[in-house]
This record gives sequence, C-alpha cells and structure tokens, in this order.
Amino acid sequence: MKKQHADVKRQAKGRKVVRLRLDAGFFFERAVRSLDRHRYDKALKYFRLAVEKEPENPVNQCNLAGILSEMGRFEESNEVLETILTEVDPDLLECWFYMANNAANLEDFELAEECLIRYLEEDPGGEFAAEAEEMLEMLAYELGRQPRRPQAKPKQEWLKRHDEARRYLEAGQFLQAKEVLEKLVEEYPDFHAGMNNLALAYYYAGDVDKAVDTIDRVLTADPNNLHALCNLAVFLQHRGDRENRNRLVAMLKKWVPFHSEHTYKLATTLGILGEHEGAYRLFRQLLKREERPDPSLYHYAAAAALNTKRFDRARNYWRMARDLDPGSEIPVFYLNQLDHWEPFPPENVPTVSYQYQLPFEEQLIQLDRQQNTLPDQIRQNPLIRSSFFWALNHGDKETKLQVLQVFEWIADREVEQVLRSFLMKQDEEDELKRIALYVLQQMEAKGPYRAILGGRELTIPPCELTRELPVWLKAWEKVLECCLNGMDGLYDISQLNDAQIIWAEFLRKNHANLPKIRKVEGWAAALEYVVARLHGIAITQESVARKHEVSSSTVGRHVRVLEKTCRVTRDGSRFSWSSK
Repeated sequence: MKKQHADVKRQAKGRKVVRLRLDAGFFFERAVRSLDRHRYDKALKYFRLAVEKEPENPVNQCNLAGILSEMGRFEESNEVLETILTEVDPDLLECWFYMANNAANLEDFELAEECLIRYLEEDPGGEFAAEAEEMLEMLAYELGRQPRRPQAKPKQEWLKRHDEARRYLEAGQFLQAKEVLEKLVEEYPDFHAGMNNLALAYYYAGDVDKAVDTIDRVLTADPNNLHALCNLAVFLQHRGDRENRNRLVAMLKKWVPFHSEHTYKLATTLGILGEHEGAYRLFRQLLKREERPDPSLYHYAAAAALNTKRFDRARNYWRMARDLDPGSEIPVFYLNQLDHWEPFPPENVPTVSYQYQLPFEEQLIQLDRQQNTLPDQIRQNPLIRSSFFWALNHGDKETKLQVLQVFEWIADREVEQVLRSFLMKQDEEDELKRIALYVLQQMEAKGPYRAILGGRELTIPPCELTRELPVWLKAWEKVLECCLNGMDGLYDISQLNDAQIIWAEFLRKNHANLPKIRKVEGWAAALEYVVARLHGIAITQESVARKHEVSSSTVGRHVRVLEKTCRVTRDGSRFSWSSK
C-alpha cells in the first residue's frame, strides 16, 4: 500500500494541477447555461451562489430577482429587489419598476401603483418611464378609478428635450442631437440616459474620444449601466483597444438582461461586436417573448442566424419579415442574396449587418440608378441618410469620396454642418477635405470656411477657395468652363444645364481613375458633341473639333470615353443615365 501511495505521488508531480476557481463568475456562467437549457431550478441555485460570493454586486442580485420572477416566486423576487434598494445600491431605481411588475402579477394592484409612483417621482426620465405610465393606466382600470400621477415631475422638461434629441439621432441628424444633448447634460449632469445618447451622437459624428469620455462619466456614477457598457464596448472596438474590449465583452456575454429593452440592446451590441452566437441566442429569446414581433426583429434574428451559418433559419426569419412588411425591399433583397450565396462554401458567405436597411453599397447602386429622385429619397428616409453620415466618418477613402458626391446633390443645412465639421478633423486626408470645400462651394454655403489643411488651421474666404481645390479638380473644372463658353449663345439654358449634369456625373463615376488632361479644348469639344447629340442637334465631330481648334480624332477618342461610362437618354423633360 505504501509503494502504491508513493507511485501516485510521483505521478501527480508530473501533472499540472489546475485549481477550479469557484468565484461569482463561475456560478454566473453555470446559471446562464442552466437558463439556456430551461433548468430554472439549477439556474436559481447558481444565482444564489453568485450572490453569496459577491453580495455587494447589484447585477447578481438583479439576476436572482429576475429568475425568481420567471419562476412565479414574485414575493421572493421583491424581497431581493428591496434588499438592493436598501442595502446594495439605492440608486438602482429601476428596481421600483420591477417590483411593480411583481406586485401586479400577485394582483396587489395598490402596491404595484405605489412602486410605479415612486419610480416616476425618483426618475421621471428613466428607461421605463413610458412603460410605467402605461401600467398606471392599466392599474387604474383594474382599481376602478382615475389613474394616479406622480406628485412632482421636476424632470418633465428633460423628457421633451431628450425626445427631441432622440428624434434627431434616429433621423441621422447627429449634430443637432449633439447640440440639444450637450445643453441638457450640462444642466442635468445626473441624467444618464441623456449622457448615453450624447456619447452616441459624438460617436456617429466621428468624435470617438469625446464619446468615450462621456461614457466614462456615466460609468463612474453608475458602473452597472448596461447601455453605457454596451456603448463603451463598441467605442473600444472602433479604437482598436482589443484588450479592454475583450475584457468588457466577456462580462457582457455573462449578463442576463431582466427586461426586453436590455435584451435588445445587449443582442444588438453583441452583433455589432461580431459576437454572433451570443446575439443569435438573445434575439431568439426576444422572438419567444414578443407576442407580435416587428419585422425588424426578424431581420436581426436572420442576420445573426446567417452570421452563425444557420442558413435555413435565416431564410425562415427573412420570409417572416417579408410577410409582415410586404412593402419593404430589405427582406426580399436578403432572400435573393441567400439564393446567390447558396453555392458558396460557408466561410465565403459575407457577414450581414444587423441594421434593418439595405447595405450601404446597395444603397449607392440604387441611388445611382435613380439620380433624378436622389435628394427626395434621402430626405424621406432617415436610415439611408444616417448611413451616409456614418460612412463619411468611418468608411474607407473610396466610400468617403462617394458620400461627398452624394452630399453635393442633397445640399441642405445638415449636410453643410457635417461638411464644416469634417473640415476640422485632424485625421482626415487633405484631398478629401479639399473636395468637401468644393462641395460647400457648389452648395453656395456662406463663407469663410475653417479647415485644417497641411496640419494648420486655416480660414478660407470664398474668393480664395479655388486655390485650395485638388489640382486634378481644377483642371477638370476648366473643361466645363471652356465648354460652356463655347456653347454660350448657340444653345438654350436647358442644354447648358445638361452639359453641367453630364460632366458632373462623368467626374463622379471616374474620380478614382481620371485620364490626364493634355488639352482642355479636346474634352470641351467632346462634351459639347455629346450634349448636341442628346438634343438632336445636327453636328459632326469634325465641326466641333474645328471650333475648338483640336483634331477630330481627339474629339472622337474623348467622346468614346464619355459614352463608355454611361449611356445618356432623354424622354420628354426627363433626363437619366443608365450604366452600360
């Protein structure tokens, strides 16, 4: 026996012994696994152990209250929530809202009403304020009397301004949202929902450093603010801070949201971060909870399914979205893409965006086909509009060039603000800024213009703007000027206008690979010839070449380049381009 015991000791010496850390995180993970398997009894046991390990952690306590509520043990759930408010974190005011839900399930409508009133009085701008107001109406009906209202609403004015800012964000008007929210949080520095949205406004406007600083302020006051933690994870990923991003994501993946809004926020965030398996699990939970899911929720679930290579599931979800939203082209587009991707190996199928809109590249293609309606389309569709603003701040150079050209067509106040802000960015290329200056000039935006060029901050009067334009753009501008001078007095105003449209479109489609200009007059003659042919004017390449004092072969060569780019057609008063 002794020899055997010694052998075991010798064997043990050769092995690496890994100690199992039975901390709160360990039990939390076990609880989440049990929830996924619908083993609520085991989940409850593990959540209790997590609370025992970290009794001062309100997240663990909230998870325990949540699982108790899911199991129908509403009184016990409220006991835990009361403990949070009295002993752990009195500022976790949403606990009052959760307690109201538990009381309503117990049919203790008086208690539910008291909890809601307390919640609205303490936090009238809270995440669940709208739901609390609706619930008060329902409880009043059950109690057979008029609904009670909170005694004081000191933050009611916050809600109106915050709602205004949220509307700006949803419409892609990030600079307007930023202006409203900056004033709001300066007056009400404890308004965390406003600060979260201000951080998003900074981020969408391209100022990631300010976004992170704003989120840090929220988390300093409320370390367990889920919206702030989710936003911070996205900002860190954008910064390339992989270490802190990964640490935060590991924590978020363990989080069990108590409310549907939190589940939605966490699922969307995990999707953006590329954590598609976690996003898929949460979106499926939401579909099971919602009585009437929105088409967009089916799209999110479909995107997560495709990104985790569950192709049949993705197809089913997009079909459901199509049936619920027959007027939308989004589900149809992705169903067609699925047919296109079907022969591909799974690893070659691209990652799909979670946003309920067409991919940015597809938007550009469609808008390119319908130039004559482009400005109206963008003004009427805030999702498309916001994607252009986002792409200007976060896209590659080619994408930014395309967006700047689209902005020349939109030419409204918001575009002007975005372009002026773009000119002051330290990390943007000077060439892009010079094109932005050109767009402002074409929009007839009031000068002077402030820009950082060559590392120096400049104030550029409109009269000096031409010298700040890209060299290639100056040369091609001379072509149009030469052409219009040659056409003046011989063509009507609509024909002169078409020359400008055709030339602008040619530059837009070829900006990345424009041929060198050896003689301005050659291109001017070719442009005049194309316009004349468009309007049925009898003209030859030889005659227009003589007029501009160039060879007919030069004109013919340039005409072929113009016609190769696009085919121009006119039907009555309608003018359009179509790619060959």
